[in-house]
Amino acid sequence: MDADLSAHNGLEGRLVALISPALDDMGYEIVRVAVLGRERPTVQIMADRADGTLIGVEDCERISHAVGALLDVEDPIPGAWTLEVSSAGIDRPLTRAKDWNRFAGHQAKVELMVPQDGRRRFGGVVLGCDAGVARMRLDDGQEVALPLAEIRRARLVLTDALIEASAPPGQPGTESDTDTAPDGGHDDGAAPSARPGRNAGRKVH
Repeated sequence: MDADLSAHNGLEGRLVALISPALDDMGYEIVRVAVLGRERPTVQIMADRADGTLIGVEDCERISHAVGALLDVEDPIPGAWTLEVSSAGIDRPLTRAKDWNRFAGHQAKVELMVPQDGRRRFGGVVLGCDAGVARMRLDDGQEVALPLAEIRRARLVLTDALIEASAPPGQPGTESDTDTAPDGGHDDGAAPSARPGRNAGRKVH
């Protein structure tokens, strides 16, 4: 498992360890894995291409087929489950040290699991990450160091600069070009691929 994904634990950590090698071989990287619900849990996988570009619908379908087959064989989740695969989107979560370094200079919002200096939430400019510590310059000019292991969630803020930086070469992005992603962010227009597990039919929407 990528050390940058070590924050995943329990079932999510086991899923990352199970599916990462297969996706690596296919040229993809896991950005985040989440398991939601109990009676029929939904496994949400957010991924990128290994080169850092956003994935499309066909990529979601490929990942869904490969991961679904692994889960069917390895059976890490008792009972029925649903698999959803989607792009990380433009205003993406920052889950790995490489994300913090790649998007240095862009705006982000962070929530910690444990308060630091009396606060849990921070907003400002990403400065990078080293030695497991993410650095930000807050709106008041103060710089803070936030241990990755203590970050509950972190996400880029959608700005014109971020849209421009995320657009393919020669294709400047505009905010109107983006669609709302399932988690409330924006993506590149790629719909998530959904795959009901346990011998159920497969659908893409």
